[in-house]
Amino acid sequence: MLIAVATKDGKLINQHFGHAERFLIFDVEGGAARLVDEKKVDKYCTYDPEHPLRREVLMKIASALDGCGAIVSAKIGEAPQQEMERFGFSIFVAEGEIKPTLVELAKVL
Repeated sequence: MLIAVATKDGKLINQHFGHAERFLIFDVEGGAARLVDEKKVDKYCTYDPEHPLRREVLMKIASALDGCGAIVSAKIGEAPQQEMERFGFSIFVAEGEIKPTLVELAKVL
């Protein structure tokens, strides 16, 4: 299964979904997680009260992450989480080392 991770440093799950300008894509299978790709995206959060839900940006992120079954980030707002779930992604909030966390998450997916 492919899982997208929001990370600042490539080692830890430590970035808010809305602040991510890239997602690392891991293939999680057989008790191991292997980095297979990196997808650059437009940052979702703009702190613009006039446009609280930027659906067009979420659509672009969803398109970039096509093929992933889940997205993992340190935080995500309720509205973008619901929208990404509508696009078919399982959303998880977690922190810690990427690979062991993804292996554990894959057990419930």
